[in-house]
Amino acid sequence: MTAVTANDVSLSWYESSARQRIDALVDTGSFSEFIGPELREISPHLSIFDLPEQFDDGIVIGRGRLDGAPVLVAAQEGRFMGGAFGEVHGAKLTGLLRAARTLNQNVLILFDTGGVRLQEANAGELAIAEIMRAVVEARRTGIQIVGLIGGRAGCYGGGSLIAGTCSRLIVSEQGRISVSGPEVIETNKGIEEFDSRDRALVWRTMGGKHRYLIGGADTFVDDAALAFRHAAIDALKITGRCDAAILENEQTRLERRLQRFGTAGDAVEIWQTLGVDQPTEIPGLPTETFLRAANNRENADDAR
Repeated sequence: MTAVTANDVSLSWYESSARQRIDALVDTGSFSEFIGPELREISPHLSIFDLPEQFDDGIVIGRGRLDGAPVLVAAQEGRFMGGAFGEVHGAKLTGLLRAARTLNQNVLILFDTGGVRLQEANAGELAIAEIMRAVVEARRTGIQIVGLIGGRAGCYGGGSLIAGTCSRLIVSEQGRISVSGPEVIETNKGIEEFDSRDRALVWRTMGGKHRYLIGGADTFVDDAALAFRHAAIDALKITGRCDAAILENEQTRLERRLQRFGTAGDAVEIWQTLGVDQPTEIPGLPTETFLRAANNRENADDAR
């Protein structure tokens, strides 16, 4: 694997592996892995289905330093089973989040997942619930949990639910976020409702620009590892509460968002409602121009 550093401005987050993203994100040489491949903690379920196994089960966890500050890191490998959650994969992330409370260290989660493995459905669904609980428990003690989304697999299914519980989300244009993936929607509702092969539709509906515009993500960045690093440093400087009042306010904002946009037939209609100038041009705008347009929009009913 080619060595990378945080100063490698040419490194694409989307194209990188989980380990490359970690190397580019944290301070050079500071990362120490927990439960590495040498321990061979593999899924006990995949061999039953004659499926390939991976010695880290598709997720890398450990500790490092970000701009000199200690931080815990988890990175999903979207190239292994689409970054899907299984028993071991989920247990590693849950353990890291619980360790964050003991160590009093913030956590960065590098999402790259299609959801839960069908071959480990029950264990995977349980893992999602345990992870969400661990995120909330950590946040209630003042730990910041920041999600970074911009990988090949996006952030779908249970992964999107976990992302929704994070303190803040950083997303690139490639960072699709949705509970149901394009193929799932098409299978259940028909191609007339959603054509999963229409990539422009997928990006308008689930992509990072749309999620940022409606308040589903806090920071929008270029597809560059250095951009994610700078955004993560800034995100961890922001402290936020996680209590009943905050959750009630988020629920109210979600309800208001549904009332406001629930009948829209396309994301472009939502952007127009938000007061975005020339909404049909949004998909093609470079980052700086897009952010200027986004800053001029009306209140996005930020659910976070």
